[in-house]
Amino acid sequence: MRTKNSARFWMPVLCAALMLSMLLSLGIGSADIGPRDALRIIWNAIAEHPGKNVEDNGAEGLAPKMKGASREETQTPADHGGRRLGEAGQPITPETGGASPEVARTTVPKTTVPRNGNLVPEAAVVLQIRLPRTVLAVLVGMLLAVSGVVMQAFFRNVMAGPYLVGVSSGAALGAVLAMLLGWGFRFGGFSTVPLSAFVFALAVVALVYFLNYRRGKLQTEGLLLSGIAVASAISAVVALLMVMSSHSIHQVLFWLLGSLSAARWAHVEIVLPYAVAGMVVVVILARDMDLLLWGDVAGASLGVQVQRTRTALLIAASLMTASAVAVTGIIGFVGLMVPHIARFLVGAMHRRLTIASAFLGGLLLLWADVLARTLWAPTELPLGAITAIVGAPFLVYLCTRSRGGRA
Repeated sequence: MRTKNSARFWMPVLCAALMLSMLLSLGIGSADIGPRDALRIIWNAIAEHPGKNVEDNGAEGLAPKMKGASREETQTPADHGGRRLGEAGQPITPETGGASPEVARTTVPKTTVPRNGNLVPEAAVVLQIRLPRTVLAVLVGMLLAVSGVVMQAFFRNVMAGPYLVGVSSGAALGAVLAMLLGWGFRFGGFSTVPLSAFVFALAVVALVYFLNYRRGKLQTEGLLLSGIAVASAISAVVALLMVMSSHSIHQVLFWLLGSLSAARWAHVEIVLPYAVAGMVVVVILARDMDLLLWGDVAGASLGVQVQRTRTALLIAASLMTASAVAVTGIIGFVGLMVPHIARFLVGAMHRRLTIASAFLGGLLLLWADVLARTLWAPTELPLGAITAIVGAPFLVYLCTRSRGGRA
């Protein structure tokens, strides 16, 4: 009863904190646009162009004139670690855009689209840079956190994370090959780098899965070991490719450390279906996950279709993680930390735990991204480095806490 009452308190608190954080993050940056101004710009855009994508509002020829604005605020898409990148890793050319800062406007206009049909600079910063980046940060944080919940239940191990079965290493191999070999193709909204990362991530998961599927059963223990072995081998291949290549090393390293600096509405559209579908599957199977914590035999005796449930959970977690990694690179520790914090707040029942973890994951990654783009402005720090700085001490705390409990 105490856990249920705690969940009733924390769920609305976490939801409200996430909404407030999204609003505040829209007002944080080098450009002098506060949260109230950002909200007014969004409201004006909705009122002036209901149902129309903000990227279609005459973005061509856009040249933001923001005084003192950093690269994050003045280029669309943003700068990746000193190299100007376009759609998820594609170099920006003079034809594809990228604006330079000039003298600023200091007041937010009453309209977002002046007579010439182009977005005014302040509206462009909010609608085309800050807003998609905020939404993508929340979605990716949710995906990684919920994937962590699933993996910890799948392996019945609180130290498990979303990258345990080789998703991150497969995505890294695909992205590195695309960047170093200069692949150029698109499919279903994916540009080259995220598409390669997504396909290779799922290919590695499929390999690990079939290596451990025998006699109609999935061997959970072998899955863990095979995932670690395959991930180690692929990481070695990625390292060799980086050593053998004399170009694009900085771009590759920045991608491997994770970043949201190239976030666009197209990336949100890529990630959103996997976020919705994955959350629905996990919530539907939440009761089965509760029962499987007692073991496969006990779960089967209570009516759980063990193999089908495990396969569905593995596919859902892998798709969620692969889609997140494809558009942001590798961001560690979110899927490890967040489920533990959520358990402390709302208990271990997986339906409540999944929803609370989604809220917390979005909060954590949103504020980590704010720190990444403001701590060393105008230079942007890798997002994965920020989460690792927070996550590593948390992992040490978990280890010392478990040792203290056994003592």
